[in-house]
Amino acid sequence: MLTKVDKRDRAALFRTRLQTAMAERHSTQSALARAAGVDRSTISQLMQDDGSRLPNAHLVASCAAALGVSADWLLGLSERPERAADLIAAAMSMPEAPRALVDEHIFGWHQEAAGYKIRHVPAGLPDMLKTEAMLRWEYTPSLGRTIDQAIGASQDRLNLMRGARSDFEIALPVHELAEFATGTGYYDGLPAQVRRDQIDQLIDLHQQLYPTLRLYLFDARKLFSAPVTIFGPLLASVYLGSNYLVFRDTERVQAITRHFDGLIRAAEVPAHTLADHLNALRRQVR
Repeated sequence: MLTKVDKRDRAALFRTRLQTAMAERHSTQSALARAAGVDRSTISQLMQDDGSRLPNAHLVASCAAALGVSADWLLGLSERPERAADLIAAAMSMPEAPRALVDEHIFGWHQEAAGYKIRHVPAGLPDMLKTEAMLRWEYTPSLGRTIDQAIGASQDRLNLMRGARSDFEIALPVHELAEFATGTGYYDGLPAQVRRDQIDQLIDLHQQLYPTLRLYLFDARKLFSAPVTIFGPLLASVYLGSNYLVFRDTERVQAITRHFDGLIRAAEVPAHTLADHLNALRRQVR
């Protein structure tokens, strides 16, 4: 709720903040007048007036733009001097997402979030849980000779997860594993033995790492999710393919976390029954 402020007090605060912003940017009255498109006498009168009169909205906005601060801050409506665009830029970024497993962004975010729960909806099967044969089949067409480096990065991520103090929750569409087991859709052409070995690895890792690692399967016909990763309360990233869309502001991180929690609550296959589901899928591999 906004607190009602006396016009004289607001005018005095405006002058104080205008002087502060000018001092921090080493701006003179003449320089500010030129940038704001007004006479120097207008700025001089604005700063010397000790009454309750405030400048019009256009002049406030022009001064704010010239000094790189927000008009709301100048007027005492905000305690943050940054402009809205600067706040958004600080809260959101779009780093590149290379078609590779060697991704310094991912490593950095995992390390930053050590000790926090990490929630993940992958674009397919989680890379760090894949067998070497699966990685070669999937990534050799795009990575070529660098596939060995990519495989090493996947193992590094699995080791990072094993040694981290974080819990990991992974949510997958139930159809993803069904298509994998039958070798259809994206997995058309993937040899049956590679699929069997991959399911065996998922079963083994589940047995080794549960409950630190919990994998849930949700019905994408009821709920949809883009590929996202939530690094505790610190940040959330949405995978776009060639870029990540990264949020660091609390409101958006919490909103994406609530979305993930909804996937878990509606899971068709909860984490504690995953092994039974995987064994049933393995019997479908032909």
